[in-house]
Amino acid sequence: MRPGVTNSGRGPHRPDPLVRRATARDARRLTRLVRTSRAYEGPYAPMVAGYRVGPDYIEAHRVFVAADPGDDRVLGFYALVLQPPELDLMFVADEAQGLGIGRLLIGHLREEARQAGLSGVRIVAHPPAEGFYRSVGAETTGTVRANPPAVMWDRPELLLPVGR
Repeated sequence: MRPGVTNSGRGPHRPDPLVRRATARDARRLTRLVRTSRAYEGPYAPMVAGYRVGPDYIEAHRVFVAADPGDDRVLGFYALVLQPPELDLMFVADEAQGLGIGRLLIGHLREEARQAGLSGVRIVAHPPAEGFYRSVGAETTGTVRANPPAVMWDRPELLLPVGR
């Protein structure tokens, strides 16, 4: 292997991202990540146009970010609601897609859910993300029908087993 190249061949070795609890200071960065996500372009754009992840949301929920340990750049985040158990938000920055950030966050979510005594977490997925959730072990349980004007399309409903 060449010096400065990881086994993945993606370039110089960088330390693995750290998953940490989000703070109120992260609110603007998380909001920007949601609003600029390429996954919500085209017909999905209205869904996130005015979306806000505020400090109050971060304080009220279990919100975790995957951050670059060198510069604390947010690579992705998720929000876990415990009652009832549901993945409320999960986003990976466009430039971090395909680097394992989503899998890292799902692994962290599973551990958080396990520690909270949960056996599974409901996911109402953005339709293009269904394949990702199925690839990490979520099982399709149904469909959540469109609810215009808030949501204009049907969404897959899944259950992510977390074990005990």
